[in-house]
Amino acid sequence: MLLHIIARGRIGRGPEAELVDRYLKRITWAHKISELPDTGGRYPAPVDQSRTILLDEGGDQMSSLEFARLLEKWRDSGVRETRFCLGAADGFTPAEREGADKIIAFGRATWPHLMARALLAEQLYRATAI
Repeated sequence: MLLHIIARGRIGRGPEAELVDRYLKRITWAHKISELPDTGGRYPAPVDQSRTILLDEGGDQMSSLEFARLLEKWRDSGVRETRFCLGAADGFTPAEREGADKIIAFGRATWPHLMARALLAEQLYRATAI
């Protein structure tokens, strides 16, 4: 199953980018990142048999083990791509929220966009290693 991070904003170079790269290099599953401008731009078209997870501070809080089991379940049931969407500063539209298969949060705090991307990369590494 492809793990596809779709993020608003460009990460550029810096410590956050290095941290994201460090964790992505450890992931043995297929993965990629698509960066969109802060506003506008189109989400890449999903493949057949895909799932979409939005990262939002109002989402469900999952343990690392619960997250790993969810990805394992989807992979084993034939899901070909899981899309992890990090929105812009104003979050997601009601339509985007309605169309998501799951909305998750890394705690109740609001994280800077680049830190959220690093947290996601670390949790994807952890989930695929458990």
